[in-house]
Amino acid sequence: MASDSKISADSHLYLVDGSGYIFRAFHALPPLTRKSDGAPIGAVHGFTGMMMKLLREMKAGDAPTHFAVIFDASEKTFRKDLYADYKANRPPPPEDLVPQFPLIRDAVKAFGQPCIELGGYEADDIIATYARQAEAAGAKVTIVSSDKDLMQLVSDNIGLYDTMKDARIGADEVVKKFGVGPDKVVEVQSLIGDTSDNIPGVPGIGVKTAAQLIGDYGDLETLLARVEEIKQPKRRESLIEHAEAARISHVLATLKTDLELELTLEDLSVKAPEPDALLNFMDLMEFRTLRRRAEADFAADGADIEVVDDPAAADFEPDKYECVTTMDALEGWIDRCRAAGVMGVDTETDALDSAGAGLCGVSLAVGPNQACYIPLAHLGGDLAEGGGKAPDQLKLEDALAALKPLLEDPDVLKVGQNLIYDIAVLRRYGVEITPYDDTMLISYAQEGGLFAHGMDALSQRHLGHTPIPFKEVCGTGKNQKSFDQIQLEPATKYAAEDADVTLRLWHVLKPQLAANGVTAVYERLERPLPPIIAQMELHGIKVDRNALSRLSGDFAQRMAEHEAKAHEIAGRSFNLGSPKQIGEIMFGELGLPGGKKTKTGAWSTDAQVLEDLAAAGHELPTSLLEWRQYSKLKSTYSDALGAAINPKTGRVHTSFHLASTATGRISSSDPNLQNIPVRTEAGRKIREAFVPEDGNVLVSADYSQIELRILAQMAGIDALKTAFREGQDIHAMTASEMFGTPVEGMDPVIRRQAKAINFGIIYGISAFGLARNLGIGRGEAQDYIDAYFEKFPGIQRYMDETKDLARRQGFVSTLFGRKVHIQNIKDSNFNKRGGAERQAINAPIQGTAADVIRRAMIRLPDAISAKKLDAKMLLQVHDELVFEVPESQADDLIALTKDVMVNAPEPVLKLDAPLVVDAGKGMTWDEAH
Repeated sequence: MASDSKISADSHLYLVDGSGYIFRAFHALPPLTRKSDGAPIGAVHGFTGMMMKLLREMKAGDAPTHFAVIFDASEKTFRKDLYADYKANRPPPPEDLVPQFPLIRDAVKAFGQPCIELGGYEADDIIATYARQAEAAGAKVTIVSSDKDLMQLVSDNIGLYDTMKDARIGADEVVKKFGVGPDKVVEVQSLIGDTSDNIPGVPGIGVKTAAQLIGDYGDLETLLARVEEIKQPKRRESLIEHAEAARISHVLATLKTDLELELTLEDLSVKAPEPDALLNFMDLMEFRTLRRRAEADFAADGADIEVVDDPAAADFEPDKYECVTTMDALEGWIDRCRAAGVMGVDTETDALDSAGAGLCGVSLAVGPNQACYIPLAHLGGDLAEGGGKAPDQLKLEDALAALKPLLEDPDVLKVGQNLIYDIAVLRRYGVEITPYDDTMLISYAQEGGLFAHGMDALSQRHLGHTPIPFKEVCGTGKNQKSFDQIQLEPATKYAAEDADVTLRLWHVLKPQLAANGVTAVYERLERPLPPIIAQMELHGIKVDRNALSRLSGDFAQRMAEHEAKAHEIAGRSFNLGSPKQIGEIMFGELGLPGGKKTKTGAWSTDAQVLEDLAAAGHELPTSLLEWRQYSKLKSTYSDALGAAINPKTGRVHTSFHLASTATGRISSSDPNLQNIPVRTEAGRKIREAFVPEDGNVLVSADYSQIELRILAQMAGIDALKTAFREGQDIHAMTASEMFGTPVEGMDPVIRRQAKAINFGIIYGISAFGLARNLGIGRGEAQDYIDAYFEKFPGIQRYMDETKDLARRQGFVSTLFGRKVHIQNIKDSNFNKRGGAERQAINAPIQGTAADVIRRAMIRLPDAISAKKLDAKMLLQVHDELVFEVPESQADDLIALTKDVMVNAPEPVLKLDAPLVVDAGKGMTWDEAH
């Protein structure tokens, strides 16, 4: 690893923002303490792992010739002397982090690399000085950081590298961030300020406005000298009033590039670590797995793991899978997993319900065909049929005691497929899975809306391999066996293959995240959620069985009443559940208008047909719709929910799905608690059966009109943004804008029409659809839509541009970068193409709303814990979150939840139309909503 010390055009200097990585390592990884004395070492561990990765990269590719890690010396800097409030709003470092600062510097020294700091200056100033010196010598510079303050240094020779996202930051990324090139970043920063550093800037000026002003005037001083030319009065006055603050901000944001530093660039020449010093440091920190990797990388030979150049291409050889039935064999596999550093993991259970399923076994994989199955609760074929004895296998408690340290080892990455289930199951046995990657979510982040993301589908698509079908092992129908009844040989081949496939998929899919530009989507919106969702599933929600029983009786009575009325209208008895008989009576016997036959020759009696006839005043369709409503409420909810109550917990445990929709919305099943009707009184009665435990209340927090607020942002509709900021009745305002009707004393019918248009536009509604919704003629509906687009031309522009974008690239994106692929957007079939266009219009809006609530869900558990509230998040229903909390803490939870949900988009996204959250508490879900 040694290099020529002289800096030249052939040199490559790596400058690591050590201070930035300390905090990122501390907050990104779970707490970790040294076993011998309990000292906190989580940040040291994360930082050491990052150093190993960087130094490993030095052995290959565009290897650096010079290298240094830069730190802040102290909080006291020349900027603090210039502006006393600089960084004044920053809290002190976490108590557990402070003693790790010197240990991290020791880590850098143990790797034999320069560790640099300078009193009175920040790490960024040292980085800037070295970077400009190297650039002047013609060398290439990579700054290992994602700090936006360092983006002013970017040039043809200088770039940033965010290792945690595996993302390179060049001039294009700077323009995307600031709206200007690197040479103008400081000018923009002087106007927008920086809340994190308490740099004042100019109030009311954001990035877009600042970029426009600097683009027009060139720099801050020219702008201030010509400020009277600014046409907008508020903007002009703010610039005049805060001119001095902008100048101070300019100085604060400008990095020093002329520091006198003790070490020269030549002193930063890369040197190989001294093995003894490095391994001694690892021993001191008790980093066992990192020590083994260090031996492999810098000292001795690597672990006994078969290396396969292309895991995806290797043939599957199930006969190589091992069935582990002794502790010696298990310990051997645990050692192999630790040596590999990355392992596939999967669980097998006797049921699909994570809250009640029994653990049958665990499978592990370290490479292609290097996989095992550890049976823990198999009865075996004979015993399952009433004879014989269970096969030899480890005791569940002994195996889990051995596996627990591995599955919780921060040095070993666990790779699973749909890990929500495995996390929930193992958590019931006192075992966590951390850290982890989820191949289902990695795929979903890249190909949402394109394909299915189940393991079998991913295996066939990316590996060209069809895994052993579950039914081939366990059977189907009445002959299906639970997995604990399967003999060990077929169980091993099936279970070990799952772990093998999953690990191979990870090798294929994980590198594609950065290539497809969705690493941030996976890291921010997908990967943090499985433990949170798993806990929600385990909590479940209490349902009053007696209330459900009463509802079932009430619904049955109402069904009988509507059935009797329908028979009376028809003049004879018939089966209200038979579409064939309904069609014959309505259109054949009663001669109702609008009858159409399907391809099979039967009359169409779907809901829309009945709703149109009911709206026209026909009695039989009205009774049929009422009967269908109560029939569905009874069968799907009051009866089914009662059957879904877990006998051990007395609660209903739904299953949530993170990768089942195209837009990022979370769905639920078994039972589905997200489609309980709330617009009808009868539907709301179902929610009355959801109750808290004694002493608790339910809390519901719901985003108000979030999709309209996002539409205002995406389409740039200033009138809508202003209305939201001022808390106006958005539907009344829309009606006023469209029809010139004063808001005061507005006819409710006009407001209702505007509301239907507002929400219909989000879904790309047609004149036909709007006419049906409002019960008006299609021509009148088209006039409404035309008037809407005329008043808000930005919406039409957004719709046209979004459809065009979907046609050109095949996908649309949310404001957080989630890609939603749109199929059939170029289909020759008008109906398919029209549906795809409506999806393209809605997907960025609905998807952004889904991303926002995901961010809120990710932040809430830590926020609740920090406030020491005994609250549990139970349900997510699109824009709503439901909690259970002691009654005495309900108001505190509501205040906290509102704050977290309202601020969930930041700092990634600042909405011009601020979010609003409605929240309430009650003794039932309906009362809380």
